[in-house]
Amino acid sequence: MSSPIQNVRGFGDVLPSEGPAWAFVEQTFRRELERYGYAEVRLPIVEKTELFSRAIGEVTDIVEKEMYTFIDRNGDSLTLRPEGTAGCVRAALQRGLLHNAQPRLWYSGPMFRHERPQKGRYRQFHQVGAEAFGVPGPDIDAELILLSGRILRALGVRDLRLEINSLGTQAARQRYREALIEHFQAHSSTLDDDAQRRLHSNPLRVLDSKNPAMASVIEAAPDLADYLDEESQTHFQSLCDMLDGAGQSYRVNTRLVRGLDYYGGTVFEWISADLGAQGTVLAGGRYDVLVEMIGGRPTPAIGFAAGLERLVALVEAANSAPSAPAPDAALVISDDSLQSDTLALAERLRDELPWLHLQMPLGGGSMKSQLRRANRSGAAVALIRGAEEAAAETISVKYLRDDLEQETVAIGELPKILSALQANRTGQY
Repeated sequence: MSSPIQNVRGFGDVLPSEGPAWAFVEQTFRRELERYGYAEVRLPIVEKTELFSRAIGEVTDIVEKEMYTFIDRNGDSLTLRPEGTAGCVRAALQRGLLHNAQPRLWYSGPMFRHERPQKGRYRQFHQVGAEAFGVPGPDIDAELILLSGRILRALGVRDLRLEINSLGTQAARQRYREALIEHFQAHSSTLDDDAQRRLHSNPLRVLDSKNPAMASVIEAAPDLADYLDEESQTHFQSLCDMLDGAGQSYRVNTRLVRGLDYYGGTVFEWISADLGAQGTVLAGGRYDVLVEMIGGRPTPAIGFAAGLERLVALVEAANSAPSAPAPDAALVISDDSLQSDTLALAERLRDELPWLHLQMPLGGGSMKSQLRRANRSGAAVALIRGAEEAAAETISVKYLRDDLEQETVAIGELPKILSALQANRTGQY
């Protein structure tokens, strides 16, 4: 016998026991995003490699080390999407959604990066993202941040902190970039290989380094806030005023830069202390240059993305997801000769009661074993059919969760009895 095939490292399974938490997270995002006017867009998993190398930046870990890229049979270079924003912008531009409009879009699904798997971080991971186009002012920044906070509260995730910063305009970042290069060149002997490689191409990414040997040099680096122009300062101060007015607490972190080349202006992160070094659970910011980088007209834009694996872990730790619903009822039969017409009865009940969660006695077994299965399932009642009940077109109702006597009723009365039972138990399952 050959050995069982194992999953690919970093590509996990979501098991039935984890399903309720995943469904709760996904449904909460959908509900809150739609309340704010965001419409769902479904994007392909595979895109042209050029989309990501142009949008994310050639000198990033994602493009240099982490993308799953392959040449297809036509000789085209294709990539499994490592993030969602670039594909969403490509779709909005290609499909004409940006023409004289300010679309608000959201998407969800798997992303792929070849990195070392660790807690809350996998090679196939899942994200929900939201993107808003065409609004240049800080009002959309504030609303998107408040929306993200509302989602996290609705998930029952607590003890999070919001960090915000401004990366400024392109001109401001250029001045800051030059100051950073000068600072790090003066301490080049302390820079690791990644920092040396990025020093001239993307020096802001050096600030993102988690290398403890570089901590003091990074701490002593020039502060981005000192290089912001008046336009950037006014935008950021207006954002802070709006958050203050909404009662949203935050911390200005001038070292918060985000990892992708297209970000500029407002950036923000929601961070949990419960996830160790990889504590960011939702992050985003403005990317006013990205539409133009992909081939469109200059278009202001802002968005966020959240990793579902990390949020599911926090939801499970908080025990905030509802339990999987137990069956409302389980059918039990005395022998297999009743299987066919009991199956037909089950379908009639499902037609008449669309909410009904009904378990059939598939696989046979004694009535005793069927009742044990019904009890273990958490069903409210067992509906018992023997030869006598079948002949008389009745059914016995055995209450498994309530201290009530077993009763025999006409089949025609069953929908009314199940509806009354469901009404009494609403909210318990």
